[in-house]
Amino acid sequence: MMGFDSAILTIMDLLFPLVFLFIIGVFIMTIIRGVGTWHKNNNSPRLTVDASVVAKRTSVSHHTHANAGDQTGMSGSYTTTSTSYYVTFQVSSGDRIEFSVSGKEYGILAEKDYGKLTFQGTRYLSFEREY
Repeated sequence: MMGFDSAILTIMDLLFPLVFLFIIGVFIMTIIRGVGTWHKNNNSPRLTVDASVVAKRTSVSHHTHANAGDQTGMSGSYTTTSTSYYVTFQVSSGDRIEFSVSGKEYGILAEKDYGKLTFQGTRYLSFEREY
């Protein structure tokens, strides 16, 4: 008959490898999905269409990091932030397409701008403002 402590150890001996394999699997799937999107975009035609800027948004992420390199003996952490920029365009058919853009592009574009949008698959390439 197994004792309670040995039953817990047996469960942990099985659980740790399963969690480890799950994390590795998620990591591999993320890489495969990213490469698939990159490949699909590269094989998509480059399109230039009339479009207008209808919306802009940002997404701010906060990341807390342990301060492992602190030589003072004081424990602590630090936080970094990153901002992602998105612009939604409306094409002449009425369809709307949202693209991730650089901070510079985000700052240059304004809602109601009209011009030529160039993109390849889900990849934003440029926008030439006409008015």
